[in-house]
Amino acid sequence: MLDIKYLRENAEMVQKFSIQKGCSVDVKKVLELDVARLTMLKEVEDLRKEKNEIADRSKGGKPTEDDIEKGKEIKNKLVELEARFGEIDTNFLTEFKKIPNIPLSDVPVGLTEDENVIAKMVGEKRNFNFPIKNHWQIAEAKNWIDKERASKVSGARFAYLKGDLVRLEWALMNYAMDILSDSETLQKIITRNNLKASSKPFIPVLPPYMIRTAPYDAMDRLEPREERYKIEGEDLWLQGSAEHVLGSMHQDEIFEEKDMPVRYVGFATSFRKEAGSAGKDMEGIIRMHQFNKLEMESFCLKESGLDEHLLMVAIQEYILEKLGLPYRVVQKCTFDIGKPNARGIDMDVWLPGQDKYRETHTADYMTDYQARRLNTRVRRENGDLELIYTNDATALSQRPLVAIIENYQTENGDVEIPAVLQPYMKNKKSI
Repeated sequence: MLDIKYLRENAEMVQKFSIQKGCSVDVKKVLELDVARLTMLKEVEDLRKEKNEIADRSKGGKPTEDDIEKGKEIKNKLVELEARFGEIDTNFLTEFKKIPNIPLSDVPVGLTEDENVIAKMVGEKRNFNFPIKNHWQIAEAKNWIDKERASKVSGARFAYLKGDLVRLEWALMNYAMDILSDSETLQKIITRNNLKASSKPFIPVLPPYMIRTAPYDAMDRLEPREERYKIEGEDLWLQGSAEHVLGSMHQDEIFEEKDMPVRYVGFATSFRKEAGSAGKDMEGIIRMHQFNKLEMESFCLKESGLDEHLLMVAIQEYILEKLGLPYRVVQKCTFDIGKPNARGIDMDVWLPGQDKYRETHTADYMTDYQARRLNTRVRRENGDLELIYTNDATALSQRPLVAIIENYQTENGDVEIPAVLQPYMKNKKSI
């Protein structure tokens, strides 16, 4: 959430940006609740001070009748005031948490995702001299995807992935993991993009697949709840992406400046209800309730936050370029970047079988918005404590699998393996 001092000093601007983000918030109401809680807090503190003064006067002797009566009166008032303060404070926090993060100045203003801006196009679309198939047609013929049996076991939007497609997914994940854990490759990406970022490798993590309500809410990723899976009878949810459990792992902790940045790359099978999607999205493995994902998460100093975001974007581009997939970089508008985000970038890869670009990667820059809710801080070398800045971004999901199948398909129904993945596939050239 925002700094309350910033909100008090920039109320009109915050209200404007909230509208641009499509968030239904009333900044005026939040500030009125803020004044009410501070006023009542002063009353509570004054009464506590008076109560302590009476207690001090009674030390070492018997309290006077007046002090006894006054003490009872203060105690009763405190019970009532503290209850009222607790209610107002809760209402304030509920409304305050609805206010979104402030977008950076270069974020396009827009009220629908149609107003996202294509920043650049990379790669040439392949010319096919035979009828193009989509990934589902190819995978079905190869017996790589079995949704019919999965629907009997788990319902719609689940699938069994089989055979060489499983090996190709593992090859993708291992390839990305090698990039993220190699400081020389990261330095090459940093130099190529003129970034002021550390080449410190990402630490591989296998995180829990479940998360409690409090840290999920602190990450500001619990909503929309209709897209989340709740464990019945438990204070647990299935995480919707690895950053939900990576970003919350240092809640209420303090880093040391010398250790920054702290970077993780986490693999998780993630779960989303994907409510509302239909039509062609029901085919294949584009929108599934369960999917595998390799996610980058970073904790850094405030002065490094934006470059850390740009590094993650550059890593995504590097991976897609090495895979030989045509893609476009999309700068998301205010409406589409997400409530906790200050900036958001998508990578859309060309899918010839669908004759369209589809999102395969996203990169989110949250500044200190999440850290304030998580109370995750860093101790600077001078001893000052500051909130850290957070970033998360997709390294790989299952969607690049779709892109490889469709872009590397052959006339006989096989799929050529991108050169960088062949060493991870026992040097096979096609499957």
